[in-house]
Parts: sequence; C-alpha cells; structure tokens
Amino acid sequence: MKYRKPLLALITTGSMMLAGSLLAQDQPAPISPAPAAPMPAASPGAVTDSAQLSTPTGQLTVKSTVPTVVAGPAPSFEQLSGGSRYITADQATAYPLLANDFAYVDKGKTGHITKAEYERWLSNK
Repeated sequence: MKYRKPLLALITTGSMMLAGSLLAQDQPAPISPAPAAPMPAASPGAVTDSAQLSTPTGQLTVKSTVPTVVAGPAPSFEQLSGGSRYITADQATAYPLLANDFAYVDKGKTGHITKAEYERWLSNK
C-alpha cells in the first residue's frame, strides 16, 4: 500500500489550518490621523447624526447626514410599469421613493409590484 497520498493530504490540510489561524490573529494596523474635512451644510429637513469614539490616537467624531429626497408627485402605475401588469425593480428606479421601498411594497416577495400593492403603498405614503 502507498501511504504517500493520505500523508500528503494530511500535511496540506494541517499547514492550511495553521496558516489560516495565523492570518486570523488580530494585529492592529497603524492608524495615522487624517485631516478633518469640513462637513457640507445639511439641507433643511435632512437627518443629521454624530457619534464620538475614543481611539488610541485621540477622539474620533463621525458625522452622517441623510439628505431629503425631492421626488415630486407619484407617477401613475401605468406610467411606471410601461403598460405591463406589474412594476419591476428596474422600472421602480424611475421614482426614487418607490425604489427605496421596493422590498416593503412587494408583499408577496415575487420580485415585482402589482397594481394593488402600488395603490396600497400610495395610500399609506
């Protein structure tokens, strides 16, 4: 019997496991302080949030702003669907508010929105 192949497989597996454990060790990367960039002025009605964290090099402030979406009035179902019986995700991108809520509006998780689902979403909007 030849024991070379099982022995080679065992050695290869062991060395890969050892290499994986060495790569998975937590080694902190050197952190260089970045210059603080001015935050753009938030538009009226935008949601702004900030958080402060302590790091080894000092205090870190994270600021985030979610801009308001100005989308105008909702288009008709026929306009979005292009004359078909449902609205696909690609077609929903024509109206940003619907594209953002697509997974919520698609109650049946079918990958498209029916006219009834669209009208229900418009009445709750």
